[in-house]
Amino acid sequence: MTQPEIWTTLKVLNWTRDYLAGKGIENARLEAEWLLCAATGLDRVGLYLNFDKPLNDGELAAYRAMVTRRGRREPLQHILGTQEFFGLEFEVSADVLIPRHDTETLVMEAVARMPAARSVLDIGTGSGCIAIALAKQLSEASVTASDISVAALAVAQRNAEANGVVVEFLHGSLLAPLAGRSFDLIVSNPPYIPSAVIAGLEPEVRDNDPRSALDGGADGLDIYRQLIPAVAAHLNPGGWLLVEVGVDQAEAVAQLFRTAGGFGEPVTARDPGGIERVVGAQRI
Repeated sequence: MTQPEIWTTLKVLNWTRDYLAGKGIENARLEAEWLLCAATGLDRVGLYLNFDKPLNDGELAAYRAMVTRRGRREPLQHILGTQEFFGLEFEVSADVLIPRHDTETLVMEAVARMPAARSVLDIGTGSGCIAIALAKQLSEASVTASDISVAALAVAQRNAEANGVVVEFLHGSLLAPLAGRSFDLIVSNPPYIPSAVIAGLEPEVRDNDPRSALDGGADGLDIYRQLIPAVAAHLNPGGWLLVEVGVDQAEAVAQLFRTAGGFGEPVTARDPGGIERVVGAQRI
């Protein structure tokens, strides 16, 4: 009688590394470890201390299901259900854009430009990561966030509660829910990928992130053209508008600030990869 194959921690990790690498996934070994941590309840140190331990049937079944999903190029964050951003943990799903570490540059620049802000608005909040990080950093500020997606706002509300901050979430497109209100600081990470580029993105992004959070129109700048001229009326004197931008978009967005009027000379900030990732200007 043939004995069932014994799948130890190390054997499972090695098999999964090769399988995921064959599916075109970078960092396959690291992702295999994260998935196995989720299946077993161990941390990565625990995995290394239990290399020779066989997985039980429940652990193997849970792990196989997750690896199958990842092999189909479903984002790791959707499988695990969370993503870290600015030292905080956020629930993520297909209803929201997965927070990117490049976007931390926007949070850092906002805090540096307006450390005494008393009122903050995040437009197109998605998971709420920017608004919640700013609520943590600017503890004296009242933070408001808007989004056109009701489903995204539900995720953002849960993230605010989980991270122990109070954020006012409003439903509507861009500034529509903010009639008659003004703020010291307004931030946004709008969709900025040119429409024709989306088909060539990695499957994790193209097939799983909300299209409305990606598509910025023919040149990626549609939302900036709507947003920047409209924001001055919602900024207090001396207030700042700061936006995230895509690769090679910084100068074009800076020119939109200049054309709009009511702003000082735009500034830019680079992300850790050296890309001009944030453009902003102060209301004059």
